[in-house]
Amino acid sequence: MLEEYKKFALRGNVIDMAVGIIIGAAFGTVVQSLVNDILTPPLGLLTGGVDFANLFLVLQEGTPEAPYATLQAAQNAGAVTINIGMFVNALISFLIVSVAVFLLVRYINQLREPDEGPPPPKSIKKCPHCVSDVPIQATRCPHCTSDLPAPEPTEAA
Repeated sequence: MLEEYKKFALRGNVIDMAVGIIIGAAFGTVVQSLVNDILTPPLGLLTGGVDFANLFLVLQEGTPEAPYATLQAAQNAGAVTINIGMFVNALISFLIVSVAVFLLVRYINQLREPDEGPPPPKSIKKCPHCVSDVPIQATRCPHCTSDLPAPEPTEAA
C-alpha cells in the first residue's frame, strides 16, 4: 500500500495540483491584504468613515452589554453577531480573484495555437464486409475483394 501511495503521489498531475494549491493559497493571502489594507480604507472614507471590518449587527448581547465599538469587542463580550463587513471583504476578495483567474485563462487561451479550420476530408472508408480500411476512391476491397459502393462525389472532384 505504501508503494502504491508513493507511485500516486509522485505522478505529475498530483505534483502540479499541489503546486497550484500552494500558489493559490499565497495568492489568496495577497488578495486578502489588498482588500483589507488598501481597498476598504478608502471605501470606508467614501461611505462616511465606515470601517467594513467592524460593520456588524448584534443578534444577542453579551457581557458587558452593547454598544460595542468593534467586532472584536463584541466577540470578546460573547455577543452573537452577523458580520456584514467581513462578508463584504470576502465578496470583494472573491471578485478580485475571479477577475484575475478570468484574465489568466483568457491570456492562456490566446497563447494556444488557433484551430486550423475544418478537418480534412476523409481519405479512407470501412469495407462493409471485412471492416478493413480501404481508400475512399476504391471500388473493390483489397483484403476480401468484395465490390464496394461507388464513392460519393466530393466538392473538390
